[in-house]
Amino acid sequence: MKKKTLRPSKIILLTFFIFTLFSAFAQADEIKPVSLLQDMPDFTLPVYQGGELTISQLEGKNVLIVFPRGFAAKDHWCHVCNYQYADLVELEKKKQLREKLDLEILVVLSYNQDVVKEWVKAFQDQFVDIDNWKNPPEPEKLDEKQKRRVERMRKLFPKKYMYKKGKVPTPFPILVDGERTVSKGLGIFSTDWNGSKIEQNIPTVFILDKKGTVQFKYISQNTFDRPGAEYLMKFISRLNKE
Repeated sequence: MKKKTLRPSKIILLTFFIFTLFSAFAQADEIKPVSLLQDMPDFTLPVYQGGELTISQLEGKNVLIVFPRGFAAKDHWCHVCNYQYADLVELEKKKQLREKLDLEILVVLSYNQDVVKEWVKAFQDQFVDIDNWKNPPEPEKLDEKQKRRVERMRKLFPKKYMYKKGKVPTPFPILVDGERTVSKGLGIFSTDWNGSKIEQNIPTVFILDKKGTVQFKYISQNTFDRPGAEYLMKFISRLNKE
């Protein structure tokens, strides 16, 4: 009995079908910039505290994803980003927001594990800097320009947060985007932003509803213009009522 063999035309069609199917799956997993009311592309990243996290695993919860800037210059972390992080930690500590709002908060840093560890170590020094800016020694000797800068710092950083060396509270999963797969895919990674030529994320905030749909998106125009923690929590509270 002769074995049946596929004709060349059928082989070509079968190869095309397999290639098309493979491409469809690959495109489904591709991370691209996302707009309001679109689903957030699914992705998996290592967690600084251990293990890994996949976004789709959080379906059924609201999700706040914060992409801090990271470095603002060589060996210089963004103070505004770290202050925002401290605000979120303090709100969570006082109000248990994640439980009350059925919420997970994710912080994504576009560096490898070792660099993220340095971010944690440097956290204390960041807030010492902020406190010194707000309360300089011998304020009576400041000129008018310096006095205006002090007042600006006090408005920008109204609360006082102090931490022990290496004792940064990490209640939220800190995701390690060392390959920049997510940051670049979403179009928020840059090597030249806000006058600084350094590998950094443009500060960005997403809020996903319980189905994984983007309900809030904010990409900063400069390092100071990001929505505050209190505003974000109010938005999520309203989202829960809809």
